[in-house]
Amino acid sequence: MKPSGHSWRSLGCIGAVTAALLLGLAAAPSGTAGGPDTAVAAEAGNAASAERPADTRPAKAAEPPAGTPAAVNGQLKVCGTKLCNERGRPVQLRGMSTHGLQWYPQCATGGALDALARDWKADVVRLSLYVQEGGYETDPRRFTDLVSGLIEQASERGLYAVVDWHMLTPGDPHYNLARAKTFFTEIARRHGHRENLLYEIANEPSGVSWPRIKSYAEQLIPVIRRVDAETPVLIGTRAWSSLGVSESSDESEVVADPVKAANIMYTFHFYAASHREEYYAALSRAANRIPLFVTEFGTQNYAGEGADDFAMAGRYLDLLAEKKISWINWNYSDDHRSGAVFQQGTCDRGGPWAGTSSLKEAGKWIRSRMRTPDDFGTS
Repeated sequence: MKPSGHSWRSLGCIGAVTAALLLGLAAAPSGTAGGPDTAVAAEAGNAASAERPADTRPAKAAEPPAGTPAAVNGQLKVCGTKLCNERGRPVQLRGMSTHGLQWYPQCATGGALDALARDWKADVVRLSLYVQEGGYETDPRRFTDLVSGLIEQASERGLYAVVDWHMLTPGDPHYNLARAKTFFTEIARRHGHRENLLYEIANEPSGVSWPRIKSYAEQLIPVIRRVDAETPVLIGTRAWSSLGVSESSDESEVVADPVKAANIMYTFHFYAASHREEYYAALSRAANRIPLFVTEFGTQNYAGEGADDFAMAGRYLDLLAEKKISWINWNYSDDHRSGAVFQQGTCDRGGPWAGTSSLKEAGKWIRSRMRTPDDFGTS
């Protein structure tokens, strides 16, 4: 979700925007007026026509290191309203999201991932691939290969990897449907045999109805399933993945009209200093009706900056633990905002990644919450 220092969040007027708008004032990058060009659409069509049937997945990937989250839990699946491991036991994954990979690849190095897996004791890393804002659309080959390489690095460390199609502006996911078909087809072909993946197909839809988002999901998921029948798919909800709350709705629209697909979850994002009781209540209610994954949250305001509200963030994390909802914190970078866990300059210096000497206050807090023992069990 979070744009870089080049984005609208640098504008001095940000504090005047109400929390209910969330990220609605994100400036559209140049060249984004209208739908995908025909070349992209043709590319997606060619990719779709060459897809491998779902029952011919590649040979099994190398086993993850013993004792790591992926080794303990294996292939994840959605069971009822929970995310479950290969034995059908509900699990809660906890981890970090990269910042936009077009801006902060230097914060997603081998050393940084080593620390995330071993020192932070994370279970999952979210690979945040912006589509616009200098991301995927500018160089599909480069960014597809970058994400592919990071999937391999996460796998070598026994981490789960959420492949985040970080569409933000425009807010209608249909704008990038053809690109999404091309990207996820290739990622599924290259990595669908792995057991440590989740596909997040629309980061934060905004300004569009739930039926419009649902239509996008129901067109994209079958394309993925023709290549990869097993990896869970995570679907963004209305109003910047707030279950509609930021656009005066709530979870009832998803509950009443769920996406027609199996092995899926819906995403919820919150920022503790901005998203208070109404958001918390919607999350709590929805968790009893639909499978949820918090793929992004922060302890600051909705812009990922300002003072930390650790008390409210703690309430949220306690609720997520109670309901076994997985969570991912924004973000594992050294951006100047308070929501980036590392102090500025850490990534360019190559660390130190482990310990707390390079961390901002939010980084120290979230690391301490993540390092508590997992409740995966062995049954």
